[in-house]
Amino acid sequence: MIQVFTNVKFDWLSKRRLFIGLSTLLMLAGLGSAVVRQAIPGGTEAFNLGVDFKGGTVVTTRFMQPTSAEAIRETLGKNGVPDAVIQPVTDKESTFLIKLPLASAESEQSQAEVEQGRKKVGEALNTLGPENTAYEIIGTDAVGAVAGAQLRNKAIAATLAALVGILIYIAFRFEWSYGAAAVIAVFHDVLVTLGFFSIFQWEISLTVIAALLTLVGFSVNDTIVVFDRIRENRRLHRRDSLYKITNDSINQTLSRTAITNGLVFLSVLAMALFGGEVLAGFSYALTVGVIFGTYSSVAVASPIMVWWEQRLEASDRAAALGAAGTPTTRLRAGGSPAKREGVSGQATKRSRGAV
Repeated sequence: MIQVFTNVKFDWLSKRRLFIGLSTLLMLAGLGSAVVRQAIPGGTEAFNLGVDFKGGTVVTTRFMQPTSAEAIRETLGKNGVPDAVIQPVTDKESTFLIKLPLASAESEQSQAEVEQGRKKVGEALNTLGPENTAYEIIGTDAVGAVAGAQLRNKAIAATLAALVGILIYIAFRFEWSYGAAAVIAVFHDVLVTLGFFSIFQWEISLTVIAALLTLVGFSVNDTIVVFDRIRENRRLHRRDSLYKITNDSINQTLSRTAITNGLVFLSVLAMALFGGEVLAGFSYALTVGVIFGTYSSVAVASPIMVWWEQRLEASDRAAALGAAGTPTTRLRAGGSPAKREGVSGQATKRSRGAV
């Protein structure tokens, strides 16, 4: 097995306050960006939602000659339609969906705006040649705000359902403290990624939601690898503290993490650099998510699990001491002198026998 790091002895948990502080700062930065953008009248919204979520016009166009989404986007941009989203129809050759956002976030989708969007697309594509010779508009549809809101709600519900499923699975396979720590780490990854989308105003579309769901699975998989090693080491090294076992487990899985996550990062980075505008949102979400998904397995999930386990152990010890002290307390508080004398005599006999 390839080992990138060998005999690592780094004390990760000693840096837990620094890690948690950095994570808190990143989440607050994203939250602050969203709140400030939403609060400023006439400014940008908290998130740059795409046509799928806020509504708009969809013009379905078929081209007579093979063409690419980049060529269509370039043509539209040169002719006054810079914000169009181009999506190829996979089961129909040379057919594309050209999505135009609403003119204003506060406006209602109307038939007039749909017709205006069709006209703008037609005028731009006329530079390629006349309609029915170079291209053909075969359909125009409106995506209303209600449909966009439904898609947004379903996306949020899908993400939350995934997190609940992960919590139940890890709690069943490990313990509740492990499951809660893993879900908190995944929440951290999703919130940090959304924070970047708010700060840099990257567009959020359905492909970005798909990337976030992919990120949920990626992040929790890396966390489970560390947790599984912790569980194994707790069985093998019962005398070691949980603090030491967790540090050792992170160090032991560091090579696997570097190799696996490094290859995933290079793949999504290539998509971000060379994938074009079509894959921009998807690749940006995965690039940020892979970085912080790897980080959270070490810097968020493990410290939270250790903290939670230590609190549970302290609570169990206190309960055990309380249960052990209860009969003695009742005996000293009440009972007849004869009983107390009998108990004293038994204690004296045990003392003599021990001597």
